[in-house]
Amino acid sequence: MMRDPRPIRRLHACVQGIVAACACAWLAACHRGTNDPAGHRDKSGDTAPPRSVKVQRAKIIPIERSISVVGSLVAQDQATLSMKVPGRILRVHVDLGSTVKTGDLLAEVEPLDFELKLRQAAATLSQARARLGLPLEGTDDSVVPDQTSTVKQARAKLEEAIQNKRRVDELSKQGIISKSEVDSAEAHFEVAQNQHVDAVEEVRLRQALLAQRRVEYEIARQQLVDTKIHAPFDGAVQERRAHLGEFLAAGAPVVTLVRTEPLRFRTEISERNADRVRVGQTVRLTVDGDPRPYSGLITRLSPSIGAANRMLVAEADVPNPGNLRPGSFARGEIVLPNAERALVVPAASVATFAGIERVYAVAGQKIAERFITTGQKTSQWIEVLSGLKEGEAVAVEGAGLKTGLPAVAVE
Repeated sequence: MMRDPRPIRRLHACVQGIVAACACAWLAACHRGTNDPAGHRDKSGDTAPPRSVKVQRAKIIPIERSISVVGSLVAQDQATLSMKVPGRILRVHVDLGSTVKTGDLLAEVEPLDFELKLRQAAATLSQARARLGLPLEGTDDSVVPDQTSTVKQARAKLEEAIQNKRRVDELSKQGIISKSEVDSAEAHFEVAQNQHVDAVEEVRLRQALLAQRRVEYEIARQQLVDTKIHAPFDGAVQERRAHLGEFLAAGAPVVTLVRTEPLRFRTEISERNADRVRVGQTVRLTVDGDPRPYSGLITRLSPSIGAANRMLVAEADVPNPGNLRPGSFARGEIVLPNAERALVVPAASVATFAGIERVYAVAGQKIAERFITTGQKTSQWIEVLSGLKEGEAVAVEGAGLKTGLPAVAVE
């Protein structure tokens, strides 16, 4: 049995009617767009009223010149402190992040062995002092050799031999004594003279031995002092490398200490700008993750430009309020001393997309898009090198604006 084709024909007719209605609506819209090229009509079909746009005039003012740089914050001083003597760690008084002052005790090893060495050195020093007739304890080791008992004794024997030789010589002239007695007196005189010389040399030897014992005592005393490590400067502990009970050899590192006030901002300056940078110039800094501005002064410049990268290394001292950390990446501006006059617009008026910079000017009661080239930037102003003239009204905020939109400038 065959079906009735009339319902199908009615459905096709309905679809064709819908398509025709859509086409008519699209053509009507195209026709309206042709009559209003700018498309600035409201819903009722009337032309939209001009939009009030807050503007500022492009003007020429003295603008601060600066050189943009990037670099890192580094510690003013950094030292890995080690034990000068071997020993077992007795105490470590600091840990990671501890802040210390100059002279603070950081760590110490067991001192008993070095105390015993000091006592031994003190005993041998007392022996050496006693042999020279000095008190057992004291710091004055000066001795006059002729005042020692050894030299005095030898001197007395020499004087006796001299007197005896004189008497024998007188008796020999008178023919009273024999030649053998004269020779014996001469021999006694030479022996006494040599004994005196030997006594003086002995005293000098004892003086040298005393000096040696004094040095040994001072070494032992210094080794006892070296069982403790003290902070050489104000700073903070960056790393603790030794622990309680650990035996350390001489020179083994214990802690790493850094000075964080002030910090150094280390940067590199291109060769073409190197001649414009001087010691004493101000540097303004920003650190990633920290909105606060910081400033410092250029204090050190490398004497030469690097042969590999043609850059000049510069360092600035930056006061640290407590939140800056060594190793942070920082962006900076080196402020040049002489300001120059330049055409500027408000910083908020410049829009950048895909590296292209533009502003929206109000001219003839319409918005006109201007592509510009910018130069120096500050927190308030941006220098315009090309694309704009002095006195042109520039929209302070460009959001929602486009070329041809009716506008009224409001200053």
